Amino acid sequence: MKNLGMKNGVGFGLGALIVAAALAGCGGSSGTSTSTPPPAASSSPASSAAASSTAASSTAAGAEMKTASSSAGQIVVDSKGMSLYIFTKDVKDSGTSACTGACLQAWPVFTTTSDAPVVDGVSGTVGTIATPDGKKQVTLNGMPLYYYAKDKAAGDVTGQGVGGVWYLISPSGEMIKGAAAAGY
Repeated sequence: MKNLGMKNGVGFGLGALIVAAALAGCGGSSGTSTSTPPPAASSSPASSAAASSTAASSTAAGAEMKTASSSAGQIVVDSKGMSLYIFTKDVKDSGTSACTGACLQAWPVFTTTSDAPVVDGVSGTVGTIATPDGKKQVTLNGMPLYYYAKDKAAGDVTGQGVGGVWYLISPSGEMIKGAAAAGY
């Protein structure tokens, strides 16, 4: 019986070591996504929405898009829970974005470095288009995706319905037209 107890202790110790190593690997150095999606040089977990304008220029490893429950229903968000929007002036499957210049200050593009962005719970067709500066803007059902610079934290949906042309997007890639409250 003593031998069995020692084997269990070694197994438990080895298991704890593996868990500790895995958790340490998620600590936030390069290759992890522990902050709002700012440029790779930044690792601040409390990045501002101003950083979100450049935030769209970089996404980290793991699921880049997922779903979340919000006051507008199930929506698509980035890996940090920041809401993603579509612009009704974009033309589906055109391969270009109609949001340019000052528009991009308020509505930064959601980009990836991957040819095939990783998603969790998103059932629409995910793709990318080239931005004028050569980055890959993520699309859902052929529509480019954007952040809203005034969304300050995960769960904010303040861009919903802005100007009658900016809307949240459902996991299937459909525009959500209903009104949204302040957050999830």
